[in-house]
Amino acid sequence: MYFPVRSTGIIRRKVGDIQAVDGISLALPKGGSVGLVGESGCGKSTAGRAITRLYQPTAGSIEFEGRDLATISNRELKPLRREVQMIFQDPYSSLNPRHTVGSIVAAPLRIHNVVPKNQTLKRVQELLEVVGLNPEHYNRYPNEFSGGQRQRIGIARALALQPKVIVADEPVSALDVSIQAQVINLLQDLQREFDIAFLFIAHDLAVVRHFCPEIAVMYLGKIVEIGDRDSIYNNAHHPYTQALLSAVPDVKQAITGGRRERIQLTGDVPSPIDPPSGCRFRTRCPIAQEICSRHEPPLLQIGRRHKVACHFPGRLGEHPHAPLTAGLLGVDAEGRPDPGASPSSDLVEQPGYADTWFDLDKKSIGRA
Repeated sequence: MYFPVRSTGIIRRKVGDIQAVDGISLALPKGGSVGLVGESGCGKSTAGRAITRLYQPTAGSIEFEGRDLATISNRELKPLRREVQMIFQDPYSSLNPRHTVGSIVAAPLRIHNVVPKNQTLKRVQELLEVVGLNPEHYNRYPNEFSGGQRQRIGIARALALQPKVIVADEPVSALDVSIQAQVINLLQDLQREFDIAFLFIAHDLAVVRHFCPEIAVMYLGKIVEIGDRDSIYNNAHHPYTQALLSAVPDVKQAITGGRRERIQLTGDVPSPIDPPSGCRFRTRCPIAQEICSRHEPPLLQIGRRHKVACHFPGRLGEHPHAPLTAGLLGVDAEGRPDPGASPSSDLVEQPGYADTWFDLDKKSIGRA
């Protein structure tokens, strides 16, 4: 998802692109959930809005039940909007203050003619009750509710069409901690009851760990590491993921008196208008070498359910001195073409996981 940058003046020419999302690849299983984490401005929300087609993607595909949502027309998209819904980040700006709660929740029902007109009110009250609100409050306005209650209204609106996929864009970041737990538990109950698949976008790594069995880490428009919960939190192999996890308070360590080493990243996040060559994280990476500026690392599968995009993947403090991806890319340790290397043609980044992977410990191919 690229956004054009235009010059000022009478004739506004295109002078570049903001590369908000630059080729991410992930699979969302039916009834499952995937967490998308990363710093502010890394492209998480843009990815969510592109998936729901609030943005028209610049390139790529969004496969949903055999249809490509990225290329179909608006007329073809309308019935599919019933299947893919979104919960927005800000419960204050995502609800129209001039409409009552009943009108807000009923809007999807009216647009898609889901229920007869004389049964709309009953359905709205049922939805309000499902998300833990008083059904009799359908005639109130959003300003009469707290932040947590407003977010529940947004959840009720997303549930109105009984979707198969919900993109939750930081649904609890604007709420108090006590309210966050209530909303997270509500979403988990709804997921189990209605078999909804969630793409859960968040900053809070602890919340994502609680909600999502699979987690993808984004940096500057790209996924740098993706895997199951245990692989990411207990066995992270990318320096950026390790830096993010080092900033998360650990209650168990606080009780025992231990202290996790804090990894301080130097420098600022590069501009998405002119991202660095090769690996986008190299300007802040403590282990970057010459190959990192020459070649972008492939999202290489290193475990049964674990992928990482790094030339030097390894556990914290155990990163290799030589790039493990050089032979796969057909280059030497500095990134120059190596005539004696045999590059792999299997580095196409497909969603999901293969039955074979590159075992870092054994330096060989592992199999399921």
